Amino acid sequence: MPPDISPPDAHKLRARAELDRLWAAGTRFLGSRFAILGGAMSWVSERNLVSAISNAGGFGVIACGSMGPDALAAEIAATQARTRAPFGVNLITMHPQLLDLIRVCLEARVEHIVLAGGVPLGAAVRAVKDGGAQLICFSPALVLARRLVRSGADALIIEGSEAGGHIGPVSLTVLAQEILPHLRDVPVFVAGGLGRGEAILGFLEQGAAGAQLGTLFAASKESIAHEKFKHAFIHARARDATISVQLDERFPVIPVRGLANDGTKRFLRHQAETVRRMDAGELTRETAQLAIEHFWAGALRRAVIDGDVEHGSVMMGQSVGMVTAEQPIAEIIDELVSQAAGALALRGQAAYHPAF
Repeated sequence: MPPDISPPDAHKLRARAELDRLWAAGTRFLGSRFAILGGAMSWVSERNLVSAISNAGGFGVIACGSMGPDALAAEIAATQARTRAPFGVNLITMHPQLLDLIRVCLEARVEHIVLAGGVPLGAAVRAVKDGGAQLICFSPALVLARRLVRSGADALIIEGSEAGGHIGPVSLTVLAQEILPHLRDVPVFVAGGLGRGEAILGFLEQGAAGAQLGTLFAASKESIAHEKFKHAFIHARARDATISVQLDERFPVIPVRGLANDGTKRFLRHQAETVRRMDAGELTRETAQLAIEHFWAGALRRAVIDGDVEHGSVMMGQSVGMVTAEQPIAEIIDELVSQAAGALALRGQAAYHPAF
């Protein structure tokens, strides 16, 4: 050890070097300083938030959602005007103009495209690959993960049920044990319920290439979300982020995790009344299903943009209990990295001082 470096400083340097090694596959793939992705959140993950994440060393991802090709092209251009760092675009596989959206991304030289919301069709996969972009897909199980890699996925995200928004049924701790030890061909990023660097470190040591976070970023200073939306995050606890309830198995409800509010209570009453009307012959089964599916139409925008956190859909993950203030993105990412490196440094100190 050089004489001008104290043991504690040496532990910190080694810890940062070890952290860089642990997520090297992720940083190489993303082209970012840190292997921390921003989750694609509709109405939230737009030019301001995405560029802030990338400028802070993370990897921002635009949420295309229901945008058309022209709107997406404008959003990409506006993001590129705010950052020279890499970022990606998240596209929904069920979008009726998916191939056009992929073309927009390729023409704008977006190097990473995320296909979410279902298993991507071969035409979409070929369009991304033929265009020279890196393809990222979501997988809720090992069997599908292997299938996606064989089909052309360059990286995967495994997202646990702790996450906000549309979720699967399995927690991240279980998914990580099922998938990470058996899938080393491509970078695998973990997501769901992540709010501290020590947790990210634990998954990196299991084989993850990095982590995706959304809830911490949704309430950041750079987020364009309404102040009431951000305050809902700051004051919520983990138990307040609940999963939407399905009352009748005849009418499937896509599980979504968000704040329990008056809107969720009204959704239960709406389901019950819709089922009653169908059973009474007032509605066909198809009409009843559409009535249930359309209940939340526009509700996310009402919450995020208009600030209606009582009746709108306030999507949030269970890590919301760790959101305690409206922080700048750079500060959030710095804390996550410092927490992960700090945990590694403590181990180094314990090894250096056996009685520590």
